[in-house]
Amino acid sequence: MAVPTLTPKSQTSAIVLPATGTHSNVTNSNLPYGIYLNNADFVSGAVDQVSFTYKMLGGDVLDIELTEANVYTAYELGVLEYSYIINSHQAENVLSDFLGATTGTFDQDGELKAGPLSSSLSGTQIALKFPAFTFEYARRIAVGVAQEAGIGDNVTMYSASVDLSPCIQDYDLQAAVSSSAAGSPWASKIQNKKISINRVYYQSPAAFWRFYGYFGGLNVYGNLNTYGMYADDSSFEMVPVWQNKLQAQAYETALYTRTSHYSYEIRNNNIRIYPAPVSGSLPGKLWFNFTIPYDAWEEDPTATTGVDGINNMNSLPFSNIRYENINSMGKQWIRKYSLATAKEMLGQIRGKFGGIPIPGNDITLNADALLSQAKEEQTALKEELKVQLEKLTYGALVKGDAEMADDANRIMDHVPMGVYIG
Repeated sequence: MAVPTLTPKSQTSAIVLPATGTHSNVTNSNLPYGIYLNNADFVSGAVDQVSFTYKMLGGDVLDIELTEANVYTAYELGVLEYSYIINSHQAENVLSDFLGATTGTFDQDGELKAGPLSSSLSGTQIALKFPAFTFEYARRIAVGVAQEAGIGDNVTMYSASVDLSPCIQDYDLQAAVSSSAAGSPWASKIQNKKISINRVYYQSPAAFWRFYGYFGGLNVYGNLNTYGMYADDSSFEMVPVWQNKLQAQAYETALYTRTSHYSYEIRNNNIRIYPAPVSGSLPGKLWFNFTIPYDAWEEDPTATTGVDGINNMNSLPFSNIRYENINSMGKQWIRKYSLATAKEMLGQIRGKFGGIPIPGNDITLNADALLSQAKEEQTALKEELKVQLEKLTYGALVKGDAEMADDANRIMDHVPMGVYIG
């Protein structure tokens, strides 16, 4: 049987990757996102990637069933993937110091946009900045501990009083605060919240502290038992500042203990006075300090503490890394990753056909091999970049500097000391 003569309409592939790209073809219609479209350097890089892909996939030997748009898409994906990995690495570096700071509002491309949260951040490219170390998470923990210890916190402290009555020992401090809420600083803040009593006193103790000696005698106190019997130079002692501090605290404690005839016991928000007040010998008011507990996610209206700020990696104001801020190492990674992506696209296209029948035979396409190679290359590139970045975390750099300093000190131990010969 004679082989029929085929008369195809065309003897060339309908889709063939050209040897070079074209600047005018790098448009929104050929880029899925177009995030870097307005950057001339990105456009040039995408055009060059067409020539690189054409040569690496053997376009000068066998047709490559890809379009320019496929390569431009792969190049954009390479830049975005690089930006994602670098931003994730930087998030690990800086999150603990950024907690509570201003967050941002983002558009569909992950770019910062004007809004109530990010108006002060627009165009600042936080991801490219080297932050000041503030240890915000450790600081927040310390504030919580300080609040419980009563030595400072970021919760507003209020003061109120209750009138004492003869022969009445028990008083409801919660009721006293609630009844006086109208017009007070804590109006509308208590509602059904249980207040926290921090301090109770019937008068404000004032420590009276005096120094004797020359012109006030800083850091000097007199031996009052023998003061006046000898000259000043022999009856005064030098003392450290911490001793004066301890003496002041002891004096304050004496005022609370020795000059107060009242003690008290607090159960929940009820206070019991000991002994029972007697008419004519009791102070008019009993004062107390208290705080109104807030929910952990509620901002104190009198002090901004960062509750509405950055709380995890998701709210870091990191935009896509600008193309012009990616150096030569990054751009080479992007080229390789884009080539692997283009190879994956080609494998997907060829995989739609198990083979192409021709008269007397058929052609088997290498779709499986292309897909396997592409996945391996993409995985290898990501792992290589992540391993490099793990060695460059701020913690790893500090550790490396410390080891280098220790090594330098050990070297210096073996350097002989210079001996001067006259």
